[in-house]
Amino acid sequence: MSSCLCVSLTTPTLPNRTQISEFPTNPKTLILERCKTIRDLNQIHAHVIKTSLFSNPSVAENLLESSAILLPISMDYALAMFCDIENPDTPLYNILIRGFTVKQSPEQAVLWFKQMREDSVAPDKYSFSCVLKACSRLGALREGEQVHSVVVKLGFESNGFVQNTLIHMYGSCGKVGVARRVFDEMSVREARAWNSMFAGYSKNGDWGEIAKLFRKMLGAGEGFDGVTLISVLIACGRLRDLELGKWIHEYVMEKDLSKNLNLITALIDMFAKCGEVDVARKLFDDMPERDVVAWSAMISGYNQSSRCREALDLFHEMQMSNMEPNEITMVSVLSSCAVLGAFETGKWLHSFINRKKMKLTVALGTALMDFYAKCGSVENSLKVFEKMPVKNVMSWTVLIQGLASNGDGRKALELFSLMLKKKIEPNDVTFIAVLSACSHTGLVDEGRKFFVSMRRDFRIEPRIEHYGCMVDILGRAGFIEEAYQFVKNMPVEPNAIIWRTLLASCRIHKNVEIGEESLKQLVKLEPTHSGDYILLSNTYSSAGRWGDAVRVRNLMKEKGIKKPPGCTLIEVDGAIHEFFAEDTAHPQSTEIYDAIEDMMKRIKSAGYVPNTTEARLDAEEDDKVLSVSHHSEKLAIAFGLIRTSPGTTIRISKNLRVCTDCHTATKMISKVFEREIVVRDRYRFHHFKDGSCSCNDYW
Repeated sequence: MSSCLCVSLTTPTLPNRTQISEFPTNPKTLILERCKTIRDLNQIHAHVIKTSLFSNPSVAENLLESSAILLPISMDYALAMFCDIENPDTPLYNILIRGFTVKQSPEQAVLWFKQMREDSVAPDKYSFSCVLKACSRLGALREGEQVHSVVVKLGFESNGFVQNTLIHMYGSCGKVGVARRVFDEMSVREARAWNSMFAGYSKNGDWGEIAKLFRKMLGAGEGFDGVTLISVLIACGRLRDLELGKWIHEYVMEKDLSKNLNLITALIDMFAKCGEVDVARKLFDDMPERDVVAWSAMISGYNQSSRCREALDLFHEMQMSNMEPNEITMVSVLSSCAVLGAFETGKWLHSFINRKKMKLTVALGTALMDFYAKCGSVENSLKVFEKMPVKNVMSWTVLIQGLASNGDGRKALELFSLMLKKKIEPNDVTFIAVLSACSHTGLVDEGRKFFVSMRRDFRIEPRIEHYGCMVDILGRAGFIEEAYQFVKNMPVEPNAIIWRTLLASCRIHKNVEIGEESLKQLVKLEPTHSGDYILLSNTYSSAGRWGDAVRVRNLMKEKGIKKPPGCTLIEVDGAIHEFFAEDTAHPQSTEIYDAIEDMMKRIKSAGYVPNTTEARLDAEEDDKVLSVSHHSEKLAIAFGLIRTSPGTTIRISKNLRVCTDCHTATKMISKVFEREIVVRDRYRFHHFKDGSCSCNDYW
């Protein structure tokens, strides 16, 4: 045997107090039960060397197994012991290969398999199983294929044990088609083989194939286990296949498998992803005990269903239960904070991550960046980006989008150039962020160039979202006719978002004719979308055609179409407060309206003139000024003024586009009250300071 991979071993000494009078005929019980520590192993090893029992294959095998697999020590001792064995046979090699695989050194396991072949020791099914597992962990496809060729050469290709690990290896290395061919060639398939195939499809995101294969499994009457069901439930969640998910739920209840917490957690995740969040919560509440995975699945379910307040509430419950969150929990909670604009809560989460010394992985770092960007704190987003040890294309994309949304489109484009210099390949989502940067900053020529560059330089076929960005770039900049022709010449059928984007530009630039055509197309696609009628009504209003504006509003009433109310959120002292236009439901409503009256007086004295075109159309002329002063964002800002210390930044989030009057008023409020105010509306961020806005009135 080659000694190139071996290390030397000093013969261990036997402490005087230890006595092993006689070795049993079968030493396995003595060695495997007595060897609890490295000291025990040393004692027995010393004994077998002194008594010449080390030459007994059974003794050597059990000692090696204890050292290589059972005891939590480095492999050096096992390796040195192995190298002292004369002419080691197949089981000894298998133990060594398995030990390296188990102890997270799969590359060494592969090397020792090669050594085994060089030493002309014949591998058996266990050898192949161990080395293929090592290849799986390494993602070493080339080495796995070489092992496969040895499997065929030595006649093990029909061995079910080996076939199963081949399926797992190919699936782990992304060759799920090859894995399926091995699977289909099996004469007999146990649940383990099916599960390996499901795992391969899962790793490669082939959720539809999992559902199809499971139905085939059911049709063939094959037996399955909890591992099978967990794989299929994950696929059901991704596919939103509620029918199959419900069937599994009924099966679990019928077979009384509810004690399998991993299975119940998979059911929670499936129901949540399929929109049945309350069913998921019932399963969660009925669990006798919950681990961090169960908590994370439920919190994630609320987050993905846009029930972000409930996600934060459940996270607080999790903390009260003394359950430590993991990375997945934190990503979901940060995402909920981003949606709600819960800046203070998110900052606390960031400090929690630092206190717990949680690793700033790509997923967690990107979630933190996204949270800060969506709360209007792009400088903090940049700091997180710089601290991340590893960044992927999504990390860069989130930062580019954050800069674009926060009014720094030129810096976003500079970052995109830096990304390309660092050889980070952009994807289709990156180009949505880049085109958004052009749109928010009025960079029309740059937008045209990037749109062409997508297909020409990066072989990315534009999706409907990219076409929508181009319509926004052209329309927002006043090129309404060009935007209209662009829509008409699109190679894909324009959807409602495309026409709505064009209609919004028509409102800004008072283009009634193309606005009317846009609404005509929108009514065909989404006849009951209230925002479209309101956009055209406002287009008429901006052009001074009040009668037409009222006619469109009356048409909405006739069709029973209701406008969703404007809603603004603000976080104060860790609690989220919600305001609607002319709302009196808040406990401090009286104090807020007194603050509104004072606020409006002071900004009027500074030159603010109310824009009554933004008032309710049904408001009487005398009430229009009062109507605009009671918009939801003004109520939230007034609340922020009375509940936060002077000089504190006020951050609010609105579900609709900020209106012209509120935009003008907020500029004046920032100057008069010497406050920075960050407003996130449906489309972008506005940073108000000293009487001006980051958008430069281009939004």
